[in-house]
Amino acid sequence: MSKQISARSLSLDILQSVLENEAYANLALHKALQKSSLSQADNSLVTELVYGTLTRKITLEWYLSFFIEDRDQLDSPIYSTLLMTLYQMIYLDKIPNRAAIHQAVELVKKRLHPAAGGYVNAILRRIEKEGLPNPDIIKRLNKRLSVRYSLPVWLVRSLIDEYGLERGEAIMQSLLWKNRASLRVQDPSEKEDLKELLSAKDSVISPVGLVKESGQFAATQAFREGRVTIQDESSQLVAPTLGIEGWERILDACSAPGGKTTHIASYLESGQVIALDLYDHKLALIQENAERLGLSERIQTKRLDAREVHKVFPKDSFDKILVDAPCSGIGLLRRKPDIRYRKSREDLESLQEIQLQILDSVCQTLAEGGIITYSTCTIFLKENQQVIQKFLEGHPDFEQVSLVHPKTEMMVDGCLLITPELFGTDGFFISQLRKKS
Repeated sequence: MSKQISARSLSLDILQSVLENEAYANLALHKALQKSSLSQADNSLVTELVYGTLTRKITLEWYLSFFIEDRDQLDSPIYSTLLMTLYQMIYLDKIPNRAAIHQAVELVKKRLHPAAGGYVNAILRRIEKEGLPNPDIIKRLNKRLSVRYSLPVWLVRSLIDEYGLERGEAIMQSLLWKNRASLRVQDPSEKEDLKELLSAKDSVISPVGLVKESGQFAATQAFREGRVTIQDESSQLVAPTLGIEGWERILDACSAPGGKTTHIASYLESGQVIALDLYDHKLALIQENAERLGLSERIQTKRLDAREVHKVFPKDSFDKILVDAPCSGIGLLRRKPDIRYRKSREDLESLQEIQLQILDSVCQTLAEGGIITYSTCTIFLKENQQVIQKFLEGHPDFEQVSLVHPKTEMMVDGCLLITPELFGTDGFFISQLRKKS
């Protein structure tokens, strides 16, 4: 990658890879920034432009539709540049419109030809002169909310169906909030010292969590020394539900990238956690985190499909099991905005089938009296309470264990359901099952 590449040029490369080649935004961004020689300020701008444009894409496209006659006739770099520049003009106060427009014109002239620069300049100048339409002119409610909050119509409809209009819209609005940086403290006795050292605040839901409005914690000495690890606050609530005493043999059936695996291991003394994943590179990431946190001896990784656990491990192999199941990931939209363009309502049905297959497999390896914690990073019944209900209907030798939390607003049907508007965290679901003795 050229050292002369600009922040906007790199942003366009990443956006193109996501929008045209279906790359994952977080992976594409991380890979590009690792290779770039940009300043920290420019890296921050790239992150803002990529995530911001993807987050607001549906809204931006609706605005552009009033100024572009035939979107399909445009070269994709021109269209992506218009989206990215319109994002700056609307949402980034520190960048003057004239600067954003000038950079856009120069960018497409270099990428394509001078005429492309003239076209982009004409469109953006016209937007600046005429102003933008108001989404309130849209008559259909779901479409209006889709444009207002930049969410696909199916997701708007699903949130309203499940949570009602008032709370559903509050959830939609919260998905546009800036994502906080969150950490888990490895040794709770160090929390106050680390909070001061990192200029962070206490999490309101996790006793071992610290939060900060923004920050690059992976570069800090505390992170390198394994005193803290990066993990969302809601995710930090999972391992404690297992009630680990220290000696247990525990299965983490869907473990990558390993935040919950290492949290489980931090409670162990003579016990061990077996961490499974489908891919070797993801297992390597777990091992890397385990080594940094000094937990390698307590964690054993194994490449295995969680639906095949009962074929590999005999009965009574595990005292406790965590199933952090594959899911739609709707609770992660603030951190992974491109998820909204990858999922559909039909995905919830197919995912439920996989989730039940995993539970059916792992439950055969659990000792009597043992517990399974089932969690997802989504907020829909079909992937959460319905899964638990269907599992119990087919497994009379199991019962649900009711979970509690001081923040009672997240307690639903004996489970913990953290929707993203409650505390500004990821959306998350946690439930528990016990094998009857």
